[in-house]
Amino acid sequence: MAIWIGFFALVFILLALDLGVFNKNPHAITTREAMGWTALWVSLSLLFGVFVFFAYQEGWVSNDDGLSGQAAVLKYLTGYLVEQSLSMDNIFVIAMIFAYFKVPRQYQHRVLFWGILGALFFRGLMIGLGVVLIKKFAWLTYVFGAFLLYSAYKMWATHEGVHPNKNPVIKWVKRFFPVTKNFEKEHFFVRRKHILAATPLFVALIVVETTDVMFAFDSIPAIFAITTDPFLVFTSNIFAILGLRSMYFVLASIIDKFRYLQHALVFILAYVGVKMLLVHHVEIPEWLSLAVIALSLCIGVVASVWRKSSAETPTDAELKAEEGKNGEHSLSGKEPKKQLGKSEIRAGS
Repeated sequence: MAIWIGFFALVFILLALDLGVFNKNPHAITTREAMGWTALWVSLSLLFGVFVFFAYQEGWVSNDDGLSGQAAVLKYLTGYLVEQSLSMDNIFVIAMIFAYFKVPRQYQHRVLFWGILGALFFRGLMIGLGVVLIKKFAWLTYVFGAFLLYSAYKMWATHEGVHPNKNPVIKWVKRFFPVTKNFEKEHFFVRRKHILAATPLFVALIVVETTDVMFAFDSIPAIFAITTDPFLVFTSNIFAILGLRSMYFVLASIIDKFRYLQHALVFILAYVGVKMLLVHHVEIPEWLSLAVIALSLCIGVVASVWRKSSAETPTDAELKAEEGKNGEHSLSGKEPKKQLGKSEIRAGS
């Protein structure tokens, strides 16, 4: 119990420092600042892995599965990487939500910050319930495995856009609160003629929160394929979510350019789904799962970068065509006609 209390205390201290000290005044997070925070959260996540080793090696935490320190660290890191990988898709969706509600950049960090508190509660509830059910009904691993395979197929086969206006939670909010037309700085609620009214920023927060819950239905069963130890599942999940906020400001504007990253995520979901289906029959080493997931991400990123660079490089046919045009201009002795821009036309007139 002391370990759990210490972990929650650590998370709340880090969040308090984040909002109360470093981001006390709303401002647009720059890419450089976001990269610094991302590096910090990743470093903290890896340092926590050192603590996990000693916690399981020395018996500081309940260890029903009898995991050694090394085995616990491998499961923690694999779970962390799985959650971090699947969060990539979440980043794209959050960017779509912010664009739909036209949330100013200086207020986006506030939405993501308070969204973390909701994620702590809902993911904790889902993890606790999932662990109890799996330990009581072992056959549920087959259900979760099949669900993950279905999720992988759905991610691969469907390309539907995000429609925040169809989120039923928006209707629920409007039923209980009037919603202001404009943003009221960083406030979620304001008073209008003694009536408490919600702002569009609060509506965006609710949509982001419900979206995170929907994504958790994929990511949490995926981690159950790695381990059902509640401490490892919860801590790896939360550290990945904490890093997601900073990673959002780094990747939101460029993630759609990694066209093969989606294929990598599909493969990862399918892999953990198969792993879960085989959990009672074949023991897959944790280092192998960690390597497969890391390699899948690397291949997705490298393939996307290679595709982008090759698409920007002119082909031999294009180069020859361009040379032919230049040759025609030089033989005729005439300069090619120049298309004037609007600014040049105005200057000439």
